Amino acid sequence: MIIKKNRILTSENKKPILYDVYYNETEKPQPIVIFCHGYKGFKDWGAWHLVAEAFAAAGFCFLKFNFSHNGGTMEQPIDFPDLEAFAENNFSLELEDLDRVLNEVEKGNENLPDEFSTISIIGHSRGGGIVLIKAEEDNRIDKAATWASVSDFKARFQEGTESFESWKETGVTHVENSRTMQMLPHGFQFYRDFKKNEERFSIHRAVKSLKVPLLIVHGNEDPTVSVKEANAIHSWNTQSELKIIEGADHVFNAKHPWDEAALPDCLKSVVERTIDFLK
Repeated sequence: MIIKKNRILTSENKKPILYDVYYNETEKPQPIVIFCHGYKGFKDWGAWHLVAEAFAAAGFCFLKFNFSHNGGTMEQPIDFPDLEAFAENNFSLELEDLDRVLNEVEKGNENLPDEFSTISIIGHSRGGGIVLIKAEEDNRIDKAATWASVSDFKARFQEGTESFESWKETGVTHVENSRTMQMLPHGFQFYRDFKKNEERFSIHRAVKSLKVPLLIVHGNEDPTVSVKEANAIHSWNTQSELKIIEGADHVFNAKHPWDEAALPDCLKSVVERTIDFLK
């Protein structure tokens, strides 16, 4: 298996994107899978490396990347030293990052197989919402899958609440990262960017208009994003496939760091089901 870690994708006047590629050498063009992490997530979280290896073993080229403003840097991709970037992140930037990755796949480089056949995208949690919007608006994408995805970005701003008004007034709000014990800042620009693009950022609209096959996977014991959100996404697109994983939490019973050699059973089920769907 060929594994290329921490490759850098640069674009003029934009923050670089760090990515990993996993695949096996083959004569035939390979299907490519692009994986998008969630909120406070990163490409090296938990068992994502074993997920990548499983997809590569099944004949895919698997590319996972860090969103450019996720708080990591090229030198420190796992901890979040760049809180200024984190504060500046928004949905527009994440969609643009995914677009930059797609452009790179399309034009090709020395880190990718010479030829690819199809492009599928997978998103976890907030990354699921990004994937659903992108899959609807970009005709390069052949299939989409969400893992523990959110169904509504707007609801998460909690407009009109005391905390929202305080955020608006001060221009910044903080969320604790229990992993690094940091208080992560969100600039109010995040909400302004959402309002400016509210129609585009409607997951409901995107899913209803989606023209490509969609797989929705969710754990029935997810404490972070309710399984009701998976049911909602499924109800908006009758062609979609829904797979509920019994006994699974938000990360399908993985954790960070993941030191074991095998995937947890729930995440293994997710991977197997997704591979079947993409094949």
